[in-house]
Amino acid sequence: LSAFGGFIFHSEMALTESRYDASELPDLLPVYYRRLFPYPQYFRWLSYGGVPKNYFQNREFSFTLKDDIYVRYQSFNNQNELEKEMQKMVPYKIDLGAVYSHKPSQHNSVKSGAFQAESKELVFDIDMTDYDDVRTCCSSADICSKCWTLMTIAIKILDRALDEDFGFLHRLWVYSGRRGVHCWVCDEAARGLSQAARSAVAEYLSVVKGGIDTIKKVQLTRFIHPSIEEALTVIDGYFEEYAVNKQDLFGTKEAWQKILALVPNNLQDRLRKDFLKARSSAERWKMLEIELDGSKDAMKEIKLQYCYPRLDVNVSKSINHLLKSPFSVHPKTGRISVPIDVKNLDKFDPFSVPTISFLCKELDHKIEDERVNADTENGAEPEVKRRTRDYKKTSLLGPIKIFEQFLDEMEQSRKGLLLEQSDRERDF
Repeated sequence: LSAFGGFIFHSEMALTESRYDASELPDLLPVYYRRLFPYPQYFRWLSYGGVPKNYFQNREFSFTLKDDIYVRYQSFNNQNELEKEMQKMVPYKIDLGAVYSHKPSQHNSVKSGAFQAESKELVFDIDMTDYDDVRTCCSSADICSKCWTLMTIAIKILDRALDEDFGFLHRLWVYSGRRGVHCWVCDEAARGLSQAARSAVAEYLSVVKGGIDTIKKVQLTRFIHPSIEEALTVIDGYFEEYAVNKQDLFGTKEAWQKILALVPNNLQDRLRKDFLKARSSAERWKMLEIELDGSKDAMKEIKLQYCYPRLDVNVSKSINHLLKSPFSVHPKTGRISVPIDVKNLDKFDPFSVPTISFLCKELDHKIEDERVNADTENGAEPEVKRRTRDYKKTSLLGPIKIFEQFLDEMEQSRKGLLLEQSDRERDF
């Protein structure tokens, strides 16, 4: 049995029925948008309690339709309108943009220069392809359990920094559906940040710098920032198992030469000779540890270069940058962009995330079982009542529960702030 998001399904069934065929997408998407997409929770998220007026109405939605037809500046007045339009247009991909000064759907009729992006969640995008120079198991769009550790480390490092260094409380982590993760920081303070402030946050969280031709991408200063020390504590919990066993970074000459290039010049020749004599990856790792014992910063720089989060800073900096929406379907893998439970991060397995084909088959099985078991005198269940419960019959139940918990916490926080405000006003 395999567990995912609190929902357990039989692994044999998962293997035979989650095999995704992209050619089936045109048939599966209408079912997904009609019966499984969590519209009430989604609307609840993007309207933020209805406190900021027109917040939902002025949000840009962007749809990628079949054959890569790209439709920007969509906006909707309410949940019902969004629901109807998504079921009519059947987007292959949903992107979310900023909240604008006017309804995005009317942007062409607004006086030139008046249509401005005013607010958006502070977002982060981490893509596994940005680690291609430091992983040996996969490259490009491919991922496996050996390199997914990098995403686990990235989430732990960034989530701590956003919480403890910046005080942001409402951080929604989402699996992209293929090879990366996204973070939506939803605090009011984060949504109101200027472009300059977003750039400053992104810069603060960027440690690995330089392009493909830069050999040494991490340069530590004499006094290491406490945030980087905290990041190293996270990395230390994974590094030996990850580097020696999962990635075998000391197993081949090609791999360990990349590490030697980051070592101080005066130690490189001796280590190279020792590495050539060594019989195993573990032996070379121990040699490196001993040799760099007197040069702690060099070891730290290696760990950071290989494991520190690599952000796509442009996504974070720009207020009107689009980012794939949670609960969007990835057209290449068929997997759903699901929220991640950060409290159980080490248990998250991207390969256990359900595909749209698996969800539709699960739903068919459940409905067939119910039909067989239904007492004939009960008659047919009303369509609306049945539909509201459909996702509960599938592996989407766990991820939606994680999403609902996030929304509940955000709502509690909002109510707390409103109570504080009213108490302050009463004091006057």
